[in-house]
Amino acid sequence: MQRKTLVNAALTAAALTAFGAAAASAENPALKIGFVGVTSGPAAAWGISNQRSMEARAAWINETGGYTIGDTTYDIEIVSFDDQKDPKRAIAGMEKMAQEGIHYVVGPNVDDGAAAVRPVAESNGIMYFPYAFPKSLYEAPASNAVLGMVANYQSGPAIYKYLMEEEGVKTVAFVAANESDPLSQRDGGVEAATALGLDVVSSNVTYQVDTTDFTPVLTPVMRERPDLLVLSGVSPANAPQLIRSARELGFEGVISTETAQDAGVLAEGAGDLANGFISVGGASTPELASPMMDEFVQRYSDMFGEYNDESNTKVYALEYILETLKADPAAIDDVDAFKTTMDTFEAPNPYMSGDATLRYVGMTSFGQRRQIAVPLVVNVYKDGAFETLFVAEVD
Repeated sequence: MQRKTLVNAALTAAALTAFGAAAASAENPALKIGFVGVTSGPAAAWGISNQRSMEARAAWINETGGYTIGDTTYDIEIVSFDDQKDPKRAIAGMEKMAQEGIHYVVGPNVDDGAAAVRPVAESNGIMYFPYAFPKSLYEAPASNAVLGMVANYQSGPAIYKYLMEEEGVKTVAFVAANESDPLSQRDGGVEAATALGLDVVSSNVTYQVDTTDFTPVLTPVMRERPDLLVLSGVSPANAPQLIRSARELGFEGVISTETAQDAGVLAEGAGDLANGFISVGGASTPELASPMMDEFVQRYSDMFGEYNDESNTKVYALEYILETLKADPAAIDDVDAFKTTMDTFEAPNPYMSGDATLRYVGMTSFGQRRQIAVPLVVNVYKDGAFETLFVAEVD
């Protein structure tokens, strides 16, 4: 009888503890932040990095008591939607965010999706942070989109100039998937390369995204013997296949891209043949990373069992949204207040050592502040991992 009483008492105490924990958690209202992006298919790595970064950071914030904006402390809730790299699904995702009253959304990850959701975002008072490059999204009269990373027309010239000066590159060829995003990035790369004085020896070769044998695609390009082969807008799934085919055809020059890549995918798909491959990396290096960035990487790794270097960039969007809302709490329900705050916003950058700041840039590229300031980190792949090639900044 005594044993039964003790068991009942223990169960009651456990129930009260659980209730108390739930009640404590329920004390903070939820601030919903959306994500609409690709988390399945060949380009899944881009969106998965976004979603995981947001979820890891939100869990961290909630675990430490929530995020205070004005007089209210919120728990951060991430509402995610996989658009499968389909513009129609991206629209459906943004409509879902509008229906849930969400005013701040990260994504989409590709040009078509980011352009497709613009009318929904503007008509429903949603600020969104795409990882897409069309300047029309960020130039007036557009004002609701904020570029979440460095664009190809900003990173491309920096990479080409570096290779001209350090590797003696004089000729370049471009290869792109037959889709709007890669083709747009190819055209921007050709323009930048020509402006720098590079000789563009090939720029009209394209491939279908479901291609499995790239030898016929690359054979005519290899005949031109370029010093540099640029894989414009290449997805993480296609990059190792293209690299492998180029090397097996005897190409000994430099291969690069302006899109972020996944070291694990490169190791699995191309192995040592990917050594020397240059790509845009996450916005951090061991030299730049603050203790908070180190903790973020650890928490992300613990939560998902791996870490994606691209998340060094993807961690920033949520931080920018929350810090800007903190600067003007009225912006929680008023995106016009958010836009006004962006012009003068500045806050300490918690992910970089030293006196780096969070601020909005883009005046040079867009004529208005519609881009978050993250370092341009360019990586080179070597023996299963990325190494920093150089770091630059974008205005």
